[in-house]
Amino acid sequence: MARTEVLAGLVVALALIPEAISFSILAGVDPRVGLFSSFVMAVVIAFTGGRPAMITAATGAIALVVAPLAREYGLEYLLAAVVLGGVFQVLLAAAGVARLMRFIPRSVMVGFVNALAILIFTAQLPHLIDVPWLVYPLVAAGLAIIFALPRLTTVVPAPLVSIIVLTGLTVAAGFAIPNVGDQGELPDSLPFLALPDIPLTLETLTVIAPYALGVAFVGLMESLMTAKLVDDLTDTHSDKTRESWGQGVANVASGLFGGMGGCAMIGQTMINVRSGARTRLSTFLAGALLLVLVVALGDVVAIIPMAALVAVMVFVSVATFDWHSLRTIHRMPKSETIVMLTTVAGTLITHNLAIGVGAGVLAACVLFARRVAHLAEVTGVTDPDGGTRVYSVHGALFFASSNDLYTQFDYAGDPDHVVIDLSNAHVWDASTVAVLDAITHKYEKRGKTVDIVGLTGHSADRYERHTGQLAGAH
Repeated sequence: MARTEVLAGLVVALALIPEAISFSILAGVDPRVGLFSSFVMAVVIAFTGGRPAMITAATGAIALVVAPLAREYGLEYLLAAVVLGGVFQVLLAAAGVARLMRFIPRSVMVGFVNALAILIFTAQLPHLIDVPWLVYPLVAAGLAIIFALPRLTTVVPAPLVSIIVLTGLTVAAGFAIPNVGDQGELPDSLPFLALPDIPLTLETLTVIAPYALGVAFVGLMESLMTAKLVDDLTDTHSDKTRESWGQGVANVASGLFGGMGGCAMIGQTMINVRSGARTRLSTFLAGALLLVLVVALGDVVAIIPMAALVAVMVFVSVATFDWHSLRTIHRMPKSETIVMLTTVAGTLITHNLAIGVGAGVLAACVLFARRVAHLAEVTGVTDPDGGTRVYSVHGALFFASSNDLYTQFDYAGDPDHVVIDLSNAHVWDASTVAVLDAITHKYEKRGKTVDIVGLTGHSADRYERHTGQLAGAH
């Protein structure tokens, strides 16, 4: 219903403010840059995105990518890199990058979620260290409201009630504790459209292109992973290809309006979804209300205690973490656990979700290859007359399993005629064809003939394409 979408959008807008300011500082730019980016991207993605209710704004991952560029070349080069990164994302979407999501295992998704929950929680620690003691009971009170209120009513999102109550209490009691205004200066004007002021030369392109590629890949990976997570939470399907080019359009718009770029935000998305939002209206309002809050109501927003927002984000981290994965970890295969922990460790060490996911996928591939490599079996039978030996090969043959294949033949002891029957095997890559060719060559060096039989379909096509001869034509 519309009321739920409006209230969820308001909670997200409030939660976006300290995050956008913090990420601006991380990128080495003025807080206005992050706030404008969050406004523009949330509004644009509401129309172009493929995952309703997902929030896109300035993020820490993108801030880490562009920080060196901003530090060395300045804001204008950063804006140009964001625009070019958005163009790359549109091109990648057209190339079908969204289809790559099918290759991300479930264990990587679990690791992604758990790492994200930990990062969201640890990001709140600076607001809980070396602060007045009143901050701690206020955070506890905020959490109590957030967890207890839904048991009584869900008419109003509990995080919004927590923010209002803690703000009113802080102002009424005159508590001297950190607030949003302490995080940085809020903008007092609207963003405006302008091209980045940089020289249009090949040298400029070589400077910004690597950072633009970083923005494109990191942004798409985090956005598509988040979209898949929201799909699972809401039992709905989203258009990943549309989300990919929608992210690109949002980044182009962000750069042209003076924003630092970004991607889907898992924390704010979780706030939105957990508050009951399911449509694009909440995403649009999150961006629109963000601008209204920081420009028109900046003085009011500035007095919100950080303790209230910390409580909201701690709740998000608890709700995001996949606690079921801990309860069942002793029953899961060791390989799945290793992949999940690799994803978590990679993310926490680098503070980059894209690197963590990449490490998890790599670990999954290695473990899968190691496991499947042992599925190929070779059995040999000699004809009664002793003139022919037939080897029957079973299983999937690819670079990992075919390397062992080479050692399973008795080159010296076999008779003059050898048959390798691949009827129950499947050839997956050129490495296997090379191994079969090496086996044949080794027999031929001993004056023996080899017939490779049983190849059909794609296996036969692959063999013929790489050897130039029909299987069995030896």
